[in-house]
Amino acid sequence: MIERRQFYINGTWVDPVQGRDYAVIDPSTEEPCAIISLGGQADTDAAVAAAKAALPGWMATPVEQRIAALERVLAAYREREEDLAQAMSMAMGAPIDMSRRDQVGAGSWHLKNFITAAKAFRWEHPLGDHAPNDRIIHEAVGVCALITPWNWPMNQITLKVGAALVAGNTMVLKPSEESPIDAIVFAEIMHAAGLPAGVFNLVNGDGVGVGSQLSSHTDVDMVSFTGSTRAGRLISIAAADTLKRVHLELGGKGANLIFADADEKAVKRGVLHMMENTGQSCNAPSRMLVEASVYDRVVEEAAGIAQKLEVGPASKAGRHIGPVVNASQWEKIQGLIQKGIDEGARLVAGGPGLPEGFNKGFFVRPTVFADVTPDMTIAREEIFGPVLSIMKFETEDEAVRIANDTPYGLTNYVQSQDGARRNRLARVLRSGMVQMNGQGRGAGSPFGGMKMSGNGREGGSWGIHDFVEVKAVTGWAL
Repeated sequence: MIERRQFYINGTWVDPVQGRDYAVIDPSTEEPCAIISLGGQADTDAAVAAAKAALPGWMATPVEQRIAALERVLAAYREREEDLAQAMSMAMGAPIDMSRRDQVGAGSWHLKNFITAAKAFRWEHPLGDHAPNDRIIHEAVGVCALITPWNWPMNQITLKVGAALVAGNTMVLKPSEESPIDAIVFAEIMHAAGLPAGVFNLVNGDGVGVGSQLSSHTDVDMVSFTGSTRAGRLISIAAADTLKRVHLELGGKGANLIFADADEKAVKRGVLHMMENTGQSCNAPSRMLVEASVYDRVVEEAAGIAQKLEVGPASKAGRHIGPVVNASQWEKIQGLIQKGIDEGARLVAGGPGLPEGFNKGFFVRPTVFADVTPDMTIAREEIFGPVLSIMKFETEDEAVRIANDTPYGLTNYVQSQDGARRNRLARVLRSGMVQMNGQGRGAGSPFGGMKMSGNGREGGSWGIHDFVEVKAVTGWAL
């Protein structure tokens, strides 16, 4: 049993002032695997005070030195990759090989991209040739509260910490209590990088406790949150009294438009992407919209792919999907699968209950529904599990209407060999990102959505922009 009750505040590990024990559950076994402390108001206040005290010095640190600090963070991160992989696999259920490859790899990728972006960022520059004495300065927002989720822990921690750090902010990280050990390892990485005391602080806690305290704290200048739309709404309300900046990366209900001329790997690509991380990704292509002329074939192919997917414990090597994170998520997913059946969707793979051969663990059968209509619950709610809904369309315009008929707007996908069609669709699909024919986003590409999927962008120069204020200065001496 791992026991890590301390918080990282002002450059040292300290005992909680108002801590209470919290058992972290291994979702593969349903057994406790770690004990942490959930902090109280005094712990939050101490971390914020440390960040506030460190802010003037870190803001005044030349950007070249801040970039060098981020380079040290990346080097220290690479030395702890296996520790991070094991922690994420144990607590949130990512299969160990996937954790090493994707979960850990996402963090180092983002840190490297921020280093590149920071070196090219125009931190100070003239307004233009027409106003040579006007200066534009990008400076830190201030003390930032970083509230991160359990589903892609290092992906989200590095997206926030990397940008905040290089922009000159100080910060308090509150990771998810469902996956806290990897964040504790990350705090050790930050300490090993030799940052000034108070620049980075970590307090474990839950949303109603430390999360709410940070969101409403008068000395916090910005909240950057990744998680559910429901929680994002509550954070926005809590932050409103102090008019602090709020950056939200929330849920999604991505549509994957498959046309008759899609390449032969399009369906498999879509199913596997949906099932990756056991469906626990905000940008999952959870609605597969299929052109009528190939609908029956696609349904059969998608069902076959899902039926062949292996489910296994997170500790097992190889390519398979692990459990979902906890009992409440499992029960929610089971309820939505049953809802799909009750509302008349055609179950073609998976279904309710544990997969064959399992009598414990939060495992879900890879599930595919066909003949889903836009009004069904499974077509509208974010399930956050390995459940794919397949829908039929007759025309391109109908496909766009169905895709956009959602309160979310994070990522949509297009599969077609017609370049003109792809470009048309990219312009009319209402989402922060559109990925076509399986091509991933390039280094530094902005991640984020619109509508109820949130606001702001993460990654590369766009991520840095979200952590700076823009100051306009006149009368600059040349």
